[in-house]
Formats: sequence, structure tokens, C-alpha cells
Amino acid sequence: MNCMRKSINDFLKRKDIVITPQRYLVDVLSQMAQAVFASLLIGLIFKTIGEQGNTILGHFFVFDALIELGRFAMKMVGPAIGVAVAYGVKAPPLVLYTSAITGALGAGVGGEAAALIASLVGAEFGKLVSKETRVDILVTPGVCLLAGSITATFAGPAAKALLEGIGIIIMQATHLQPFFMGIIVGLCVGYVLTSPLSSTALCIMLNLSGIAAGAAAVGCCVQMVGFAAISYRDCKMGGVMAMGLGSSMFQMPNIIKNPWILLPTTLTTILLAPIGTCLFKMVNTPAGAGMGTCGFVGQIFTFTEMGVNVVTVIQVALLHFILPVVLCLFFDWILRKKGKIKDGDYYLDL
Repeated sequence: MNCMRKSINDFLKRKDIVITPQRYLVDVLSQMAQAVFASLLIGLIFKTIGEQGNTILGHFFVFDALIELGRFAMKMVGPAIGVAVAYGVKAPPLVLYTSAITGALGAGVGGEAAALIASLVGAEFGKLVSKETRVDILVTPGVCLLAGSITATFAGPAAKALLEGIGIIIMQATHLQPFFMGIIVGLCVGYVLTSPLSSTALCIMLNLSGIAAGAAAVGCCVQMVGFAAISYRDCKMGGVMAMGLGSSMFQMPNIIKNPWILLPTTLTTILLAPIGTCLFKMVNTPAGAGMGTCGFVGQIFTFTEMGVNVVTVIQVALLHFILPVVLCLFFDWILRKKGKIKDGDYYLDL
């Protein structure tokens, strides 16, 4: 029995099939988030620019072309997720290319969540048989495609229903209890953004929208802009740009060393998220909720949902940029006075 177990473990190790949270929750979801950005999000941005351009300046072929390009890019989210997931599990080339099909099948059956599951199962089965036969060029893509398509057919709709059901519960709870749920959603999605997990993938799979998505966007902006501001002393402008326009995930190793540095952004989110849900009634989309200030995607989709007007511009400026900076610097100053945070605690070797 022990001999058989060792043989199986050796085979899985040789095939680089590693069933760990690092592989499935960090590596795969991180790649999926990039795939979503490179297809769905950039497509939405192009489509929005084209539509707004036609509305404001009249119909021009450039704006029409942007709309069509955006729509096409959005349709490619399934294949993009498939390739990204296969890349995340370190699949060989034949499996990587076939995963574009399994991702498309999953997206067609059950959206982004089904694309993730179908391409993941297909890729792992494809890796199992890769280079094990003399007709590898037929067997490997065939097994990958069959495993992925079966998974998409049977598990895809259930996964989509489950995740969207959770999303509906969160959104309804936020409408009923906007103060407390605004805080919870803002903190949770903000923490996911700062962790190695993907807040973008989470919000899209939950189909988070409305004021719940607005609270999530505020939480993400606080993490990114807040850490950019309070770490300037240690990281200078390079750190500000990396965190303010990239991701607060850069601070994760420093948070592990000194958890106190997470408190300024946490307290700021507790103060600002309810303002977004109760006072300003800010809303967002599933695509923009988990992006924060990365490429200003969170702000673009806030304007898409709420319109471009003076009131919305002021609300976005206050909750996404100005107040996170002011409040995080204030709380950081207090913690430095108390000796909980010291120079160098935010340092990044960029």
C-alpha cells in the first residue's frame, strides 16, 4: 500500500500536479485575473469609450470601431481564462492551447466561474497523459478537451448558480444593512486585493454589482491609495506608483512581519465604506468592483454606472483618493507615535 502511494506521489510530482492552496488559489487566480483584464475589462473600457464618444461628439468610425473591438474582446474572456489557468498550473504547450477551447466551453455554459473550473480540470487531466504515449499529439488534447467539456457541462452551471447566489445574498444584505454590510464588503474585498488572491476574479465570479460593488471598490481604493501614501517615506515614488496604480499586494510580506501596518487602511475602510453605501449611494460593476485604482478601472466603471457629472466626480475624488490618503496618513501617524510602526516597516525592494 505504501509502495503504491509512493508511486502515485512520484508520478504526480513528475507531472507537476501540485494540489495546494498556493497553486490553485494564488497562481491560478492571479493568472485568471490578468486574463480577465486582458479580455473582458479592456473590452469594456474600449466599448465604453466608443459609446461615450458617440454620445458626446457624434458618430465617428473610430468610436464604432472601438465598440466592435470591445465587444469582440469581451467575448474572448473564456478562451483567455482557459489559457491563463493552464499557464497557472504550468501545463505543457498542447494542454495550454487546448485549454482555450475548454475555457470557451465553460464560459458558454456557466460564465467565468465555469470557465475556470472546466479549464482547470481539463489542464490537470491533460498533464496526466502528456508525453505518455506515442500519439501524444492526439491523446493529450483529446483528454484535455473531454475532461474540460464534461466538467463544463455538469459542474459549470452549478458553480455559476452557487457563486451568483452568494453574490445575490451579499447584495441584498448590503441593501438591507448598508452600514454594516458596507464595512464588511469593503474590508473583505480590500483584504483579498492585498492578499495573493484576486479580488477582480472574486467580484466577477460573484457577479457583484450595485452598492455592494461600490463598497468593494472603496475598500480596494483605500488599500491601494492608502498604502501608497503611508509607504512614501520608505518606498518613494516607485512604491507609490506600484501600489497606487498596480496593487497593494506588494505590502503582503511587510504585513506578515508587522500586522500593525494593516490597521490604517482597515480603520479608513471602516469609516469610508458606509459613506459610500449610506450617504453617496455609490455603485459599480462586477468588473470594476475589485480593481480599485489599478489602471483607474474602478473609477471608469463608477462613471459608467453613475454617469459623468460634477457630483460623481467629487464623490469619486473624495472616497477613492483624497480621504483614503488623509485618513491613512493620520492613523499611520498615531501608530508611529505609539511605537507600533517604525521607519522601514513599509520598505519594498523595487
